[in-house]
Amino acid sequence: PTRNFQTGVFPGADKISGETIQKTILTGTKPCWGCSIACGRVSTITEPPYQVEGEGPEYETDWSLGAMCGVDDLNAITKAHNICDEMGMDPISFGSTVGCAMELCEKGLVPKEKLGGMELKFGNPQAIVELAWRTGIRSGFGDEIAQGAKRLAESYGAPELAMHVKGLELPAYDPRGVKGHGLGYATSNRGGCHLRAYMIAPEILGIPEKLDPLKPDGKAKWVIAFQDIFSMADSLVVCKFLTFALGAEDLTSLSNPITGWNWSADDFTKIGERIYNLERMFINREGFSRKDDTLPERLLKEPMPEGPAKGHVVELDQMLDEYYGLRGWKDGRPTAEKIKELGLR
Repeated sequence: PTRNFQTGVFPGADKISGETIQKTILTGTKPCWGCSIACGRVSTITEPPYQVEGEGPEYETDWSLGAMCGVDDLNAITKAHNICDEMGMDPISFGSTVGCAMELCEKGLVPKEKLGGMELKFGNPQAIVELAWRTGIRSGFGDEIAQGAKRLAESYGAPELAMHVKGLELPAYDPRGVKGHGLGYATSNRGGCHLRAYMIAPEILGIPEKLDPLKPDGKAKWVIAFQDIFSMADSLVVCKFLTFALGAEDLTSLSNPITGWNWSADDFTKIGERIYNLERMFINREGFSRKDDTLPERLLKEPMPEGPAKGHVVELDQMLDEYYGLRGWKDGRPTAEKIKELGLR
């Protein structure tokens, strides 16, 4: 996604790619505790004005502070990423909100006096660094960025410019080019999250099998399978990257000896289904329903202007009807029959 999801092609992609990171600023790797994979990046930049040594940037930050904001300066992206780390901010939500702010400014909706002399436009690397620390301490316009994209866009009368689901900013995949992934965003109980149903695995990487990313047909069953298995993987505190290689049977064979349980793979996924439905019952109680299982209007009505997904929008209603039917839900709510079947009441 580029310039707040206005398009899906970023001319500066090569300048900030993983390959470029490896060749230019990567100085090591870092694992989470006890992990032998060590997928965390350690980077060092010695040239001014963005000197820094720390973790990252990862793919999501490389995108949110890069293409989302039209920035192709890898050093500035890395500096802003590390400020987010130090300030305890999520770089996905931060970068997505800055991208929203840039489009608000592009459309002349933010008075210049609000910006304190800052030039908030797509492609300005200084803006992402400046706003990172300003947002962390809620100084000046950073205080408005700290509200998140939904509240920011609403405050300037343009709610359609916030790329979010249920108030959570979307991550680094445009669902006009990965339609099942869009259904995953829409039906995520916590909002626009890519880690509740990572449909990039089958739609792009071909894991566990390759699906056509530009077709909506048959995606609902896959989204449900991922949501149920990931609910259990999260409950076991298992890294999502492991699920590229491990499925329900593998995770069951690992957990049974540790816990003393005797689960089958079917038991594993059924427990995941119970978790997902229980979460849904919770948000239903708080007022969420089908109206909230949606995507930003831009992705539903504005065709992708260029690239491999040119001309595509997300056929969400079609996929949503199929999803609800398979889930045993009506209008975004588990039916009484489904609740009884799962023993949740």
